[in-house]
This record gives sequence, structure tokens and C-alpha cells, in this order.
Amino acid sequence: MRWPGRCTGCPAVPLTAILRPAEQDLLREERRILNELRSALLRFGISDDNIAPLERSIEQLDDLFLLVVVGEFNAGKSAFINALAGERLQEEGVTPTTARVTPVRWEDILIVDTPGTNAVIREHEQLTADYVPRADLVLFVTSADRPFTETERTFLEQIRGWGKKIVIVINKVDILPGDRERAEVRAYVADNARRLLGVTPEVFLVSARAAYRAKHGEPHLWPDSGFDALETYIRTTLDQASRMRLKLLNPLGVGAALVDRYSRAARERLLLLEGDFRLLEDVEQQLAAYRDDMARQFEPRMAAVDNVLLEMERRGHDFFDDTMRIGRVLDLLNRARVQEGFERQVVADAPQQIERRVADIVDWLVESDYRQWQRVVRHLADRRRAFRGRILGDPEDEADARPFHEERKRLVESVGIEAQRVVETYDRRREASALADGARNAVAAAAAAGAGAVGLGTIVTIAATTAAADATGIILASVIAALGFFIIPAKRSRAKAEMRRKIADVRSRLSDALRRQFTAEIARGAERLDDAVAPYSRFIHLEGDKLRDTEERLKDLEAQLTALRQRVAA
Repeated sequence: MRWPGRCTGCPAVPLTAILRPAEQDLLREERRILNELRSALLRFGISDDNIAPLERSIEQLDDLFLLVVVGEFNAGKSAFINALAGERLQEEGVTPTTARVTPVRWEDILIVDTPGTNAVIREHEQLTADYVPRADLVLFVTSADRPFTETERTFLEQIRGWGKKIVIVINKVDILPGDRERAEVRAYVADNARRLLGVTPEVFLVSARAAYRAKHGEPHLWPDSGFDALETYIRTTLDQASRMRLKLLNPLGVGAALVDRYSRAARERLLLLEGDFRLLEDVEQQLAAYRDDMARQFEPRMAAVDNVLLEMERRGHDFFDDTMRIGRVLDLLNRARVQEGFERQVVADAPQQIERRVADIVDWLVESDYRQWQRVVRHLADRRRAFRGRILGDPEDEADARPFHEERKRLVESVGIEAQRVVETYDRRREASALADGARNAVAAAAAAGAGAVGLGTIVTIAATTAAADATGIILASVIAALGFFIIPAKRSRAKAEMRRKIADVRSRLSDALRRQFTAEIARGAERLDDAVAPYSRFIHLEGDKLRDTEERLKDLEAQLTALRQRVAA
């Protein structure tokens, strides 16, 4: 096999130019599936570095067949390519000589020499690692004097992840003393490769230097160089049909590897989110219980306020019956005396009782709100402890995993910090004062009295006194009517009914105002907790939906990839 020479940056020949119609259909289908996979992975949040191999594989579908030669520096990769070509295309040496990816063109095949894979020159290793996912066939060259080193094992593990077809070449076998030693080295490499790759690759023992010399005037070295079997294999493997099969299968292998990796990542993240969902469910149950408990416990407390007003109404009825009698006409004509009696007998200590009961409701609301924030702090503290020392996953996936984990942790931390801040800065006196002011202003508005600096009891007194003033007017009018029409008892009944309505109206307005205000305060307390947890809750639910969608999409694409691989292989 002769090579035309170095062809750095050779122009690409479109793959469609050498494919039959049926193969072009397969190519179009493959491109569609891989592009859909790309979209699914981007939605998952894959990093640019990890999506790059798939993008290169998609681009590669239009390029020449790509055979990539990899291995440690000084394993003889350059000498190996020179022996294949039969001419010195690559520089050889005992120090790293290939500092960049170097393509060499032969017919419609592109052979690439790569820098060494070992860690001596890290940028060279990265070049090789970036290029291998594009390969249609990988020739892995190892040296007979140090076969299958630790860095070679590591690099082969990376190649295995991309599902590449690999052929292992053991170079420099001429340094081994005999057939027994060659057989031992071959068995050692083959066994380790099989355990590492999960399949048994083709293994060839060659001497690149002997093969090169055999092609340049020393033909007696050819039989012992091992190149005859290798070149026969390459010719057979890289015929037109086989090349096209490998060309189409390799991007599918890259796609399948990514599907497997990110399906596992999606499942792992969903398992991780289960703890978050349990936490949110617990917090939401706590909030629901908090609302229910507050609503249930509020009613008897508010009933105590209502009872004070109802008792005042009952006393008003008694006062009306006792006062509005014809025998007390002279008293009734004294409006100031009637009003003073109303305030003393009907209003009595109702304002003070209402003050005390409203203060009890305020204290209960403040304490309940505080305890609920403390519960949230405890729940989130338990979740934050679960983050400590957590391993984010495989290092190669860290770029993809970090945004998810960091955002999730940040939100839990932010909710926890906010809850802790509320607890630590919770001023019960200030909160109680604000609630009391709200109740006072609500009652003042309902009673049509200016709040200003007066207390709740004063507002109740004003409202009740207004009712008393109205009552005296009604009573006086009724007395006048009774003097003129005392034979018509219906007048008194009508006046009593109006008096009841006035007192009931005061009670209703004051009770409704307090009930609306405290119901709103209970809702506000729950809403503050909801608002604190909402960003974390949104993130967890959106991530859960996205991960479940990604998992289903990848499962579907996996089935499509498998079906297409079977068609290509056939």
C-alpha cells in the first residue's frame, strides 16, 4: 500500500459523493437523530466541552473516512505511519516530535498522527482527546518495551466511552529476544484490553523500523516485521463497504455513549431531587396545616370578641325595655341623662374587654408566625446538612453537573438564610404593635371614626356613643309620639326594633372589621412563608419536569439509535 505523502489540511471530499442512494438515506436519518440528540442534551444543560464531540461527529458525517493513530510518545507512532506510507512523512525521535494533529491523505481516507497521550505534555494530550471522538477507526500503538502502561489504560478507558472500533498495534517487537517473549507480550496486552474494553480487539505485533527498511532495499526483513498481516487487515477492513459502515457507525457510537451518560445523569439528578420534593412536600404540608390551624384556632378567639359585643347588645335591649316606659317620661325628656345611662349600663367595660381579647389574638398570631418560621429553618437546616461532602459525580461530567447542583444549593441556602434572618430579627413587640395598629385602623374605618393616636377601646366607645346618641333621638321621638298617640303601642315596638338595629349594626361592623383584618394577617403570614420558599420550589419542579422529559426523550432516541445501528450494520 503506497501513500501519496503529507497532506496537512487536505480539502474534504463530501461523503455523499461516494455513497449509494440507500446509504445517503441512512446518512440523512443519522444526521436527523444526532441533531435531535444535540437539542435534547442542550436542553438538559450539557456544557460546550461535552457537547463538542457530538457536534464534531455530526460534522464528520460529511468528511473523509478518518483513521486516527494514538499512543504514548516514543511508542513509535510516527515511525509506524512512515512504515505504512513507505516514505518518511513524519519526524521521528526519542522526544515528543508530533506537537499537533497531522493529517495524511490516501485516496478517500484521512490518517491522523496525534501527540502523545501521556501526561508529559498536557496540551498535546488534550489535542488527542479532542480529536479521537471524530475517528472512524483508532489504531492504538503501544511499545513492546513498556506495553499497556497506566496512562495508556486511562486513555483507552476514554476511547471506550466513545464506542470506537480499536485496533491495537504492539510496535518495536524486534527488541524482544524470541517468539515466546512475543507471545507473552501479546497475551498480556490482549487480556488487559479485553478486560478494559469489554471486547477482544485485533492485536498486531510489528516492527515499524524493520518494515520501513524492508520497503527500502532490505526485503529479507519483511516477514519478521509483522506488517504483512497488518496491511492485509487494513486493506480488508477498509474496503469501500466496510469504510462506509464504520463511517456511519462511529457517530452513532458517540451518540449512544452520550445517551447512556446523560440518561444516568438524569436519573441520578431525579433521585437527588426526591429529597427536595419530600422537603417541599413537608414544608407545604406544614404551611397547609398552619393555615388550617390558624383558621380553626382563630374562630374561638374571635368568638370571644363577638361575645363582648353581643353582651353589649343584650344590655342595650334591657336598657331600652327599662327606659322606654311612659312612667319615665320626664327622664326620657332629659337627653343627656339617657345618653349617660346608656354609656354606663350598655357600653360599660366592653371597650376594655375588647382591648384585652384583641391583644390576646395579636399575641397568638405573632407567636404562631414565629414558630412557623422556626419550623422552616429546622427543615432547611436538615437539607443543607445533606449537601455537605456531597460528590457531584464523575469529573468529566462536572461541568454539566455544577450549574444544577450550585443553583439548587444556592436556593436552599437563600431560603434557609431568609428564614433564619426572620427568626433572628423577629421583634415580637414590633410585630404585635403593627398588628394592633392594623386592627385599630380597620375598626376605625368600619366605625367611621378617626384613628389618630387613640386606642381600640376608645374607638369602640366612640362607635357605641354614636349609637347611644342615635338611641336618645329615637327614644325622644318615640316619647313625643307616645304622648300624642299613647293608645298606639305599635309605636314603641317600632322604636325598639330601630334601637336593636342600631346596636346590632355597631356590633356587626366592629366584628366584621376585626375578622377581615385578622384573616388578612393570617393569610399574609402564610404568604410570606410561601414567597420565601417559592424560588426553590419553582426550581425543583421545573428541574423535575425537565429531567423527566429529558429521560423520556433520551429513551426514545436510544431506541432510534439502536434501530439505525442495526440497519447500518446490515
